[in-house]
Amino acid sequence: MGSWQRRSIDQDAMERLILRSYPDPVLREVAREITAFDRVLREFSEGMIEVLRRVGGIGLAAPQVGFRRRLIIARQMKDADDTGAEPLVLANPVVTSASTEVWSYEEGCLSIPGVSASVVRPVAIKIGYSDLEGKKHRIDADGMFARVLQHEVDHINGRLFIDYLSSAQKSLIKPKLKKLTGEHRLL
Repeated sequence: MGSWQRRSIDQDAMERLILRSYPDPVLREVAREITAFDRVLREFSEGMIEVLRRVGGIGLAAPQVGFRRRLIIARQMKDADDTGAEPLVLANPVVTSASTEVWSYEEGCLSIPGVSASVVRPVAIKIGYSDLEGKKHRIDADGMFARVLQHEVDHINGRLFIDYLSSAQKSLIKPKLKKLTGEHRLL
């Protein structure tokens, strides 16, 4: 597929912002690196923030709306009740280190509606990313903010929170997963 064809697919996703649901194959793809830090990227990220606010989410990755690029939005939450926390936009985020201390917390996902389960993740991480101008940054995050970042970085790597579950946990959610059809919801 030529680069102009890929761009037109991405443009289409940007214009409609369709939330993809499990088992849509786009959720399992590894997203491509962002190389153009331009007006289109800024407008798209603004659209993602609006989606996040509209649905009351705490994080969103570009593949969840069909944009196969390494872009995430994460609310900078201090704790689980901090749902009004400001969102941070991260392009090409990479977790560079993680604490050995872990914690279990009930996670859900906008792309897997009606399903939640306890997931064990590191308490703290260091993450490198670029802002919307292409400038590189590095931050330390812990608690809920670190969890949201890890969940969204998983999305751009084609991984879902259900991949962390034990066989017993998976058997409990299997009936709910079977009911999901991969429908797309316009936002």
